[in-house]
Amino acid sequence: MTRATSTIPFSTIKFIDNIPRLSDLTERLTQKLREIRMELNQREPDRMTAGRAQSRYDLITDVDTIRIKRRAMRYLERLHNSTGTQHLPQRDEALLTPLRGGLPVARIVTEHEADEIAAALHAEMPWMAPATEVVWHGLRASARKQLPGLRFDPLVLVGSPGIGKSFWARRLAHHLEVPTTSIDATGEPAAFSLVGAQRGWGSASPGKLIQTVLRERHAGPIVIIDELEKSGNVQSTQGSRHTLTDALLPLLERMTAETWECPYYQIRVDMSWANWVMTANSRWGLPAPLISRCIVLDLPDLTGSQLRTFIEAQGAKRSLPRVAIDATSDAIQRAIAAGRTPSLRTVSRMLDHVELQTHRQLLQ
Repeated sequence: MTRATSTIPFSTIKFIDNIPRLSDLTERLTQKLREIRMELNQREPDRMTAGRAQSRYDLITDVDTIRIKRRAMRYLERLHNSTGTQHLPQRDEALLTPLRGGLPVARIVTEHEADEIAAALHAEMPWMAPATEVVWHGLRASARKQLPGLRFDPLVLVGSPGIGKSFWARRLAHHLEVPTTSIDATGEPAAFSLVGAQRGWGSASPGKLIQTVLRERHAGPIVIIDELEKSGNVQSTQGSRHTLTDALLPLLERMTAETWECPYYQIRVDMSWANWVMTANSRWGLPAPLISRCIVLDLPDLTGSQLRTFIEAQGAKRSLPRVAIDATSDAIQRAIAAGRTPSLRTVSRMLDHVELQTHRQLLQ
């Protein structure tokens, strides 16, 4: 089924078609003044000089021309200033055209719809029940309040590597039919990667958040930030420090997110419909201001039974033969018996390999 959507006024910038050139506007104003004065000459014969009417070219003086050009320049300046993008190069201004007319956000119409989404997600990954429950309650509240979009509390999922925290977030986005963007807090300047860098920095560019909104033409993506506790900071040559926490705090608060200013484009946009799933391997290193704005969930390691359930579900989804599913389950069972419980990431790679081999045999 296709998820219902609402369109929100994502930004206050204005799109004005066919802004005239200065020369064209000046010519129009000059012609209008000439017509007015010619009409006055026709109504007032005493304007005749030495028995002869003034030439149509004599109706506009040099002083008039200067005043017309000055007025045209002021008008165009006010017109450009009213767009909210007058400070941007033409190329960057063109990149914002997807914002014309607002952007859609996914909407949960009924609480029953929220129940169905949560049930489908829980069936796929039952060990992620604490996270699924938080989202479920958020979706039901969105439907009950008849919000134009869907919302749930920002989540920090704490657990061992490879238990499926990020995979769960992507499956959630799949069921909600919303786009995602992912940020590795350890492998990149996470603050700049998320929100972008303003002009003046050597690496000035828009962040993944606004890029996703513009590319997908959707105002309610799910933002996935991996290994949150390991994020560092970036320091400018002037000594100012920029951390991921500094970038996140105004985005996690609904009120400030509604009027968030993009550092790169320097326009205000409504990011309050973005939803957040962050992951960490431990609570150690998580900033207190961030924890106070999120629901932090400690997730247990996967059991052998849960891994086998995952293999069964994924095997059926990938249309793998029964013998391949059983062989994968047996391999996992042997690893567990030897005291090496594999991660969900390892199991997923095994299934990818089995799927590749199965289809390769079918083609031969």
